[in-house]
Amino acid sequence: MTTRHDNNYSTPVGAPFRPALPVRSLADIRKLEETPLEQALTVRSTYEIFRNAGHAFGNKTALTFLRTGNPADEPIRWSYAELLARIHQTANMLHTLGVGPDDAVAVLLPGCLEYHLALWGGEAAGIVQPLNPLLTDEKLVALMTAGRAKVLIAYGSDSESGMWSKAMRLRGQVPTLTTVLRVAPHDEAPGTAGTLPEGVAEFDVLRAAQPDDRLVSGRDIAPTDIAAYFHTGGTTGAPKLARHSHGAQVFTAWASVQVAGMNENGISINGYPLFHVAGVLPASLSSLSAGVEVIIPTPSLLRNKEVLANYWKLVAKYRPTSLSAVPTVLAALANVPLDGADISSITYCRTGAAVLAPELAARFERLFGLHVHESLGMTEMAGISTITPPGVDGPAGCVGFRLPYMQMRVVALDENGNASDREVAPGEQGMVLFKSPNVFSGFVDPADNAKAFTADGWLATGDLGWIDSEERLNLTGRSKDLIIRSGHNIDPKTIEDALGAHPAVQLCAAVGAPDAYAGELPVIFATLVPGASATEEELLAFTAERVDEAPAKPKWVSVIETMPMTNVGKIYKPELRAMAARQVVSATVVEVCVSLGLPEAARPVVKTEGESLVRVLIDNAAAGALAASLQERLQKALEPLPFKTRIGAQ
Repeated sequence: MTTRHDNNYSTPVGAPFRPALPVRSLADIRKLEETPLEQALTVRSTYEIFRNAGHAFGNKTALTFLRTGNPADEPIRWSYAELLARIHQTANMLHTLGVGPDDAVAVLLPGCLEYHLALWGGEAAGIVQPLNPLLTDEKLVALMTAGRAKVLIAYGSDSESGMWSKAMRLRGQVPTLTTVLRVAPHDEAPGTAGTLPEGVAEFDVLRAAQPDDRLVSGRDIAPTDIAAYFHTGGTTGAPKLARHSHGAQVFTAWASVQVAGMNENGISINGYPLFHVAGVLPASLSSLSAGVEVIIPTPSLLRNKEVLANYWKLVAKYRPTSLSAVPTVLAALANVPLDGADISSITYCRTGAAVLAPELAARFERLFGLHVHESLGMTEMAGISTITPPGVDGPAGCVGFRLPYMQMRVVALDENGNASDREVAPGEQGMVLFKSPNVFSGFVDPADNAKAFTADGWLATGDLGWIDSEERLNLTGRSKDLIIRSGHNIDPKTIEDALGAHPAVQLCAAVGAPDAYAGELPVIFATLVPGASATEEELLAFTAERVDEAPAKPKWVSVIETMPMTNVGKIYKPELRAMAARQVVSATVVEVCVSLGLPEAARPVVKTEGESLVRVLIDNAAAGALAASLQERLQKALEPLPFKTRIGAQ
């Protein structure tokens, strides 16, 4: 380590993160642990990571932004030195706006270079709060209010999810909000934005006026200081804000570099959204801590159809050394032909966020010669928990080794599907628990912590898995996704792997459909490979042949046009459960109508409302004299279903 100091910052400028040794087994993890953690990792904050990287890598490219998905178009590039200078300016701007270590800076941006200024400048000044732009205004207001956001950094255009209009609507609804900073879209001509309302300013104009060589606050950031608030889950329920400390995020970056072997020769395309831990921590902070060049593929990222269609051509041009994407994106890429593109630069293909289907893993390897390495990450562990390193090939579902200095165990489920205190034997399935330096600092609302930890302080992940003979973690699914048929726990992955082996199937997901007798019955939804065809009957027979356990054989298969997704590319099972409930209710409605002799034109309309209610709407005029009997019989038939239904008039 050098003894040079960065102006008024008290910690000496240190070296960037570099892997100490190639990790190929748990023995290598244990070798890393021979050095006490406080000696192996001396960096205290994310700001220090960028200070070290900025000094070490200088003019080397840190970030490359693709304006479009056309490989012929010129990108915008920032060096490590430029990134550090702009982080300084951003932190200093926020400091002058009154942001202190306990104040939140909300971020409503698409994929863009400025997102990295908002993230890391926000953490150097206060607490950054990235927001999912697809959430409703009501949900965003609730999240910002819970985080007591003082500043909102927002995209100055409606071209991406209507972000600017959304930001303007949010302004007056968050009591603690004092300032909105407008980030101009790339290549916007200066001075063309027009007059901004009071309390709204141009991000770049204010930033450019600040010193770029130091933190004017003189802040010395402690590892225990809170760096970020990340909201958890999908789009339902009350806001839950997970608190990340600087120490947790720094550990994630350092441990990822050690296990995944990242170094300054690496180039990666980060298509994950930057409001999500996967995009922010394993894919950005970890990479930038080691000198990797990170490519941002347009504001829409991998939702950009042009980027997906040209993905292999972009690989041929930019020569990334790693490919990282969620399984649903890998499934989409499997339909994009190489067309002669040279993708030999890719030496490490990685996925996470959801369990990889064996057939998709085999298809990807068959088509592109790339073995897909899986990892496990979660918001409550600053983005990463286990990693399958380069050079270690595991079967689909194997998410690799625990991180150094981490404890991991698998315990049996209790009668309510929660973690018990009984540890299971290797090879036996249970819930995965962790203790680790990157476990989060709890939720903003202490009431949300009750189910997050066991009584003796282990993080209860909700993930189901088992440990193999090489001490790698293998995932099978989520405890909340278990299908419970008459008290019998059915793992949906068993059904999904069976149907996923059909050559016509692109994606599939099994859920429980409500049943008056069994509680839930297994059913499965599927989308087909473009151009392929298969009947639901054929797919059902195919699946049933490959599911050995009789209770787990699905009752029906439903082929749908598109699979519901979260904004990070996970299959969104709550919506599928609601769709399954609607099908069950619709079938019941048909039975009742047939028994009454009601013509098809007079039958009630069945529709879902949100993810927890099915409405049955009776046209009283069409039903005529049978309307009262129809309502009475439907009430009796639907009442036993373990799903909320409501019957009323159209």
